[in-house]
Amino acid sequence: MKQPITFQGRSFLFNILFVLLNLIGLTLVVLGFHYNFQDSGLTFKIVGFLLMALTISGLLIFKGRMMMSSVARVIVGGICIVSGLVKANDPLGFSYKLEEYFEDGALAYRIKEMFSAPGFSLEYLMEYALGLSVFICVVEIVLGVLLIIGGEIKKVAYLTLLMMLFFTFLTWHTASCNHEEKFVDRDTYEMSDPVAMFKIEESKHNKDVVIVSKTSDLLIVDEMKQPQCVDDCGCFGDAMKGSVGRSMTPKESLWKDIILVYLSLWIFLSQWVIRPNSRKQNLYFGVSSLLVISFFSWVFGWSFPILFGIIVLLGGLWILRSGGKLFSNYLGTTLIVTLISMLFITFVLMYNPIKDYRPYSVGSNLIEKMNDGQDGVYENLLVYQNTKTGAEKEFSSTSQEYTDSKIWEDKDWEYKSMVQKVIVETKLPSIADFEPSISINDIGKDEKKLHFIKDELERLKIEIVRLKVIEDNSLLEIPVEDYLAEDFPVKEYTVMDTVSELNPDISDIKIKQMILNSPSIFIVLAKDIDNANWTAIDKLKEIQKGCETRGIPFILICNAGRKMIDEFKEKYDFHLPVFVNDEITLKSISRSNPSLLVLQNAIVKGKYPFRSIPSMERLNKTILNTK
Repeated sequence: MKQPITFQGRSFLFNILFVLLNLIGLTLVVLGFHYNFQDSGLTFKIVGFLLMALTISGLLIFKGRMMMSSVARVIVGGICIVSGLVKANDPLGFSYKLEEYFEDGALAYRIKEMFSAPGFSLEYLMEYALGLSVFICVVEIVLGVLLIIGGEIKKVAYLTLLMMLFFTFLTWHTASCNHEEKFVDRDTYEMSDPVAMFKIEESKHNKDVVIVSKTSDLLIVDEMKQPQCVDDCGCFGDAMKGSVGRSMTPKESLWKDIILVYLSLWIFLSQWVIRPNSRKQNLYFGVSSLLVISFFSWVFGWSFPILFGIIVLLGGLWILRSGGKLFSNYLGTTLIVTLISMLFITFVLMYNPIKDYRPYSVGSNLIEKMNDGQDGVYENLLVYQNTKTGAEKEFSSTSQEYTDSKIWEDKDWEYKSMVQKVIVETKLPSIADFEPSISINDIGKDEKKLHFIKDELERLKIEIVRLKVIEDNSLLEIPVEDYLAEDFPVKEYTVMDTVSELNPDISDIKIKQMILNSPSIFIVLAKDIDNANWTAIDKLKEIQKGCETRGIPFILICNAGRKMIDEFKEKYDFHLPVFVNDEITLKSISRSNPSLLVLQNAIVKGKYPFRSIPSMERLNKTILNTK
């Protein structure tokens, strides 16, 4: 009689041992491919693969498939909930990452190359990036819950494996993308477009540009381009950067997804024997998955995922018992988990992420964040190859070992190349692109009210000697430091006077130091002033008046031309100093458009989305500590 497949299998103890050793083997394999374990990498790989092969055999012999798939369900389900929640905490940030992938030279170039389809493009998806971001977050959370409670496991097993394979493809693309490669990209231009004529001319002398077809209306061009590599997959949003201090490298992300694919395969191959959980199993699976979630909550320094995990698991189980004829099923579970996830996402979209992992979060010291980078340490190694065996040796060009070896005199060895070994990875500072500025030509009366701007304008002035050219009565202006009387004889030139003027070599004024050095400063941020929601502008004006009475700078930083800025000021009768910064930086500071940032001695004391701009009275009590 055929033995039924149970959680215990033929031997509960042996199967527990096989599962543990299998996971240890999997860990060793991953470590063997990690650059931090290069010296022991081969040993780790051999031992890891052997352990995995032996334990997989043991699990099959001792009917431990159910136990292994149960462990996989707990791990994958818990990670799906955490991963979905972390992205749902900042769906806008995740959508920005998706937009990077949808750019024509990013993910699309893989499809162009794989299927010889130079005209393929994903750019049309960019306008749907936010919707896709929300959809992916919700799907991850729903699949995580269903995996844990054993609901619709056949469908869930297929969807989970497909999702993990898709994510693995993305991380493989990210890890293997080479900036130096080239691919064929096909673009279509209307003949009325000036770019079309430029491409026609360029094709005459640039072999990378080829005219495919040309009509009176359209021009089709094949052009060799370099890919736009996405250096950070955004797998856990900004949570890794904000908690651990760095994101996972592309290769680390790839291996993370390979692990999840491996575990998902166990679930997929066991889908025919997995049954919905009993009440007791729901307790075991629920507690175990919360332990997985708790581990990542500890890693990310955020306890909310534990609460969220409890809510979605209990919500999913509650609807199974109390949903009536219509919803007492796994469709009801899917709907209630979707509803809970959407309520959370709607809240953070309306306001700001509940947990802000970005370097501009409340409590962050911007000066520290701008100086927390680390210079890399590298060593140049000379590579010699044995002409007979093909073996290679590496030497530091400055080492005594290289000098003593005199390998360059040995005819059996020849110089092959020089490689650079990374001793310490370069780490960029958390904040590297915050540089608000204003063109000197755009400085108006609002900006001149700031003492910093007035002082800078005075500092940038230089003494100018004005001379009249006797021959034609023209004027000549020479900086005092460059003026030598003997170069301008009185027969040819007449000295008119000496004046102070702005240095013509200076085009703009940067205000970063003013912001960092201010005891207090209020900054309105707007990545797009034309499409921003200005319903709270009266509150902002009230705060501006309060700042003026206390001598606190109140400024706006946006990404717009001066014409648009002037139109904005007139439209809303909102006259304040306005400076410009890159839109990407503004999006990283705050997801809300607009928002209010309050700094004291370079420390972020408050960050408010437009829907929750406080009154000046509240700011006096909570931040300025005045009555």
